[in-house]
Amino acid sequence: MRIRCGYEITYECPAPTPMLLMLNVRPERISDLETPDIILSDPSIDLTQYRDQFGNLCSRILAPQGRFILRSDFIVRDTGLPDPTFPEASQTPVDQLPDEVIVFLLGSRYCETQELSDIAWRLFADVPPGWARAQAIVAYAHERITFGYAHARPTKTATQAHEEQLGVCRDYAHLAITLCRCMNIPARYCTGYMGDIGIPVDGVMDFSAWMEVYLGGAWRTMDARHNKPRIGRVMMGIGRDATDVAMITNFGPATLIGFKVVADELL
Repeated sequence: MRIRCGYEITYECPAPTPMLLMLNVRPERISDLETPDIILSDPSIDLTQYRDQFGNLCSRILAPQGRFILRSDFIVRDTGLPDPTFPEASQTPVDQLPDEVIVFLLGSRYCETQELSDIAWRLFADVPPGWARAQAIVAYAHERITFGYAHARPTKTATQAHEEQLGVCRDYAHLAITLCRCMNIPARYCTGYMGDIGIPVDGVMDFSAWMEVYLGGAWRTMDARHNKPRIGRVMMGIGRDATDVAMITNFGPATLIGFKVVADELL
């Protein structure tokens, strides 16, 4: 399968504004690129890149005063297969987890494990550990939250999403991640492209959020927003929660005036 991905994001800046971007695909997908995944800007500016502590490719720019556009348009190859499932995947005891995985058991800005721990153990203690428990958590988050773009709020935490029962894909991910961590299942936040390949999606195309859980000695994809395997995920970033994978962080006033994302299967 070949997927065309890209975006056009427009800002209005009252003054030159430093920005941090996470708009490239993850390094693991670079070998799948059929055309280059390059960040273009109008007006053209200098860009420097580095990899953060999670291996994400980050870019630093100084956005100019006035209207400023970021865009990309590339083609990536994909297997075309839905997310694999691993019903026999076991849960690794905490004392045997790799050192680099432990951080994904801890609470973080949007994933407050202390607040939801009692709820998690009450709901899932009797579910067999491993894939069954993680899937039960995903199903719970899927049913608990009602999706709606009007319910999006950049400051919403997992606990708030659980209480309000409203949200968008990041809220489903935060809630499921938090409940998994409460049950000693390492879980990390993922973001990237995922179009309506195989499943029609209502609303305007946007970047998507899901999660990975560490089961059976490897990271496994799960998605509380859809609660079913999906086709054509193109990972851009992983982290503890949305804090670590913000697509654009501006260090000063900047007004978003245009936003378009594309993730379409090419026939």
